[in-house]
Amino acid sequence: MNDIAARFGENVSRLRKAAGLSQEDLALRASLHRTEVSQVECGKRLVRIDTLIKLAGSLGVSSDELLDGLQWKPGERVYGRFRLAGGAEG
Repeated sequence: MNDIAARFGENVSRLRKAAGLSQEDLALRASLHRTEVSQVECGKRLVRIDTLIKLAGSLGVSSDELLDGLQWKPGERVYGRFRLAGGAEG
């Protein structure tokens, strides 16, 4: 599991609970399968941009709220690889 997926999942879970929704409720609102919501919340799955927008809209929050605490800087490890300055991977 990577830090980005884990943090995003924590944000989804926290905002879903604050909205008083079950995973099933959120899945129905966002036109997703409940297992996908579960995998996202557990940090086992990253979402595409369209799913990010569906989740934000279904939770009544901005996409910024779902991305809270997520950042990346050149040279940081992502998915077991290093991205070097200039776009090269090592």
